[in-house]
Amino acid sequence: SSMNTYCGIPDHMKMDSTLIKDLADVAKDYALLQGVLMRIQETPNSSELVTYAPFTLFPTPVPKEDFFQAVAVQTHYNTLVDKISRDPEFLQDALASTITVDDFTAKLFKIHEQILKEGRSQSIVLGLNRSDYMLDQREDGMSSLKQIEINTFAASFGGLSSRTPDVHRHILKVAGRLEESQRIMDNNPAAGLAAAVAKAWELYGSERAVVMFLVEECQRNIFDQRYIENELWKRNISTIRKRFEDVWKTGSLDQDKRLFVNGQEVAVVYFRNGYMPQNYVSEQAWDARLLMERSLAVKCPDISTHLAGTKKVQQVLTRPGVLERFFPDQPQVVEQIRATFTGLYTLDMGPEGDKTVAMALASPDRFVLKPQREGGGNNIYGSEICQVLERLKESTERMAYILMDKIHPSPAHNFLLTQGTPLQISNCLSELGVFGAYVRQGEDMVQNECVGHLLRTKSSNHPDGGVAAGVAVLDNPLLV
Repeated sequence: SSMNTYCGIPDHMKMDSTLIKDLADVAKDYALLQGVLMRIQETPNSSELVTYAPFTLFPTPVPKEDFFQAVAVQTHYNTLVDKISRDPEFLQDALASTITVDDFTAKLFKIHEQILKEGRSQSIVLGLNRSDYMLDQREDGMSSLKQIEINTFAASFGGLSSRTPDVHRHILKVAGRLEESQRIMDNNPAAGLAAAVAKAWELYGSERAVVMFLVEECQRNIFDQRYIENELWKRNISTIRKRFEDVWKTGSLDQDKRLFVNGQEVAVVYFRNGYMPQNYVSEQAWDARLLMERSLAVKCPDISTHLAGTKKVQQVLTRPGVLERFFPDQPQVVEQIRATFTGLYTLDMGPEGDKTVAMALASPDRFVLKPQREGGGNNIYGSEICQVLERLKESTERMAYILMDKIHPSPAHNFLLTQGTPLQISNCLSELGVFGAYVRQGEDMVQNECVGHLLRTKSSNHPDGGVAAGVAVLDNPLLV
């Protein structure tokens, strides 16, 4: 097999299986030796093992035009998310049907309503987003950038993706491809994300106050977070890691609504946990979330920004005239954003939703059925769409889902290096993520930037699931 088969490098370089194995060993050893791609893995006896995070042996070719289109539109997506979060009427209308059937979204919305009733305590808004795309293969052979979703809550892998360029540069050098190794772009989302957190901390105005990472009990992806923490420590900004339980037990607000957790004033709450129903194991967890939302601390994200990232809002945004609501005098911005949309369809009760159901049942392989959930592994495909919709087509429960056109990326070959998995060539699909960071104080947008990218690659045998779900692996784009 030629190297061109899997990473877009000239095909005069033939690579036998022994060389591939040697390169894989070099890659894994380099990742561990340099401490660049690390994660926690649970062992059969329930102990924890520090190992390398899964990654591709070679970078994956990505068309330059599509890559730079995704980068160019990111600041507009930042602005869009911020505008949605400040438009309670829009959020109410967009989520009206969803909150009647989806308990999780309804509980989030209840907190949102309480904050609106009381009035927001903090005028500083911090947004760390990641917009995810696939390249849809068109009939004319060209690719088209199409958005899968935008993550406004705990957008991960900004840390580890800051180090994957080093790994692939090293592998290409060892493989004798110095020229191609120099085409791997620099990428440091961790620094850009941390800079936005640091700006929010600075605007908060207390050197004593800390940045609190709100985390899970067991965090396999802790090293990804540590990169951002370390960037903050470089700026002499103290960080702490706390769980919902810790906030409930030791958290309090003073008369000015300043948040204290275990006696420490919190300037910024950076949520890395709280986007799935199972993260709220008790009512105390919900109480802790409300306490933080009511506080003077800057929340990343705050409750309205969390809701702005729901699947239902994404679907409503594709309706005619909706983007114009947020960019009334900026037709070029509307055009840039709309160009990334794929088909998204409502399942609300009524003729339009009935049409969506009929369309999905007639051609299930053309679509993806998406619930209002984050974290990977939740989407429904193929014959399972028929099973779900046949059961729910006359029920209001169908309103908890949206339907999306299935994106058809062009597959490539690569080797996926995963702990405990045999080395073999795989037919792979890739997903491009672009990180955005913004800070607003009152009406003043202090910072609005695209701060890096992420490429995740998985076997085409798996329709759904990310790196955290154990399906995809980290990758780098090689622009072509």
